Amino acid sequence: MSSLIRRTAAVAVAAITALIVSPASAQAAADGPGQLNAADMTLLVGLHQAGLWEIPAGQMAAQKGTTPKVQQAGQKIADQHAQLDQRTMDAAEKLGATLPATPTAQQQGILNQLQTAEGDQFNQLFVGSLRDAYGFLYPIIGEVRSSTRSTVIRQLADQANVAVLGYMQMLESTGLVQYQKLAPAAIPPAQDLSAMGMAGADAGISPPISPAILWLLAIGAAAVAAVAAVRIQLSRRSTADPRTMGR
Repeated sequence: MSSLIRRTAAVAVAAITALIVSPASAQAAADGPGQLNAADMTLLVGLHQAGLWEIPAGQMAAQKGTTPKVQQAGQKIADQHAQLDQRTMDAAEKLGATLPATPTAQQQGILNQLQTAEGDQFNQLFVGSLRDAYGFLYPIIGEVRSSTRSTVIRQLADQANVAVLGYMQMLESTGLVQYQKLAPAAIPPAQDLSAMGMAGADAGISPPISPAILWLLAIGAAAVAAVAAVRIQLSRRSTADPRTMGR
């Protein structure tokens, strides 16, 4: 798939996820003083939604982790992600965007499992869940950074790119990341923001949307991406055609 089509698909995905965000958030994006679009809102909501559960998860790991590396990774992630979350909230305030206030049911479910898990089970659940979450979020940051028209979002994406890469490296330093279970490198076709980065398979939590609906959204995103890509290609060919020059 060409980079043009991949980027078009990413924008289509962001548009679909934006439809699932609360109407208040969508209206904030439309009325914000910056040039916010659906992809910008996806990044703002995704980063903040991640912080709502990953910061307390890191705090738990600092106390419950049974190895120094897990404890250190948990403390660093909790501290540094709190700083990133503050930058995210500051950006949202500047742009007039509304962010969620509490973890989703799925995120809270993982926190509940971490609270009851002990020993090696806790270590693996903590590392696996957060590594999957950051692995999901990382490519989205790059896609939004490459296309946003907002200076505020661009600066936030730069900060988030460095931060999230650092979080992944901290988790990998524990030696507990199961690389063979990582998902293929691609932005998922269409997901609810509440499911962003959730390690559903490892944590035993079912997705918040039925598979049938996810497939319909995926097909819709693919169709939108394909149509947009074809139109862009035709437009470029028409512009480059000498017969159309000077008209």
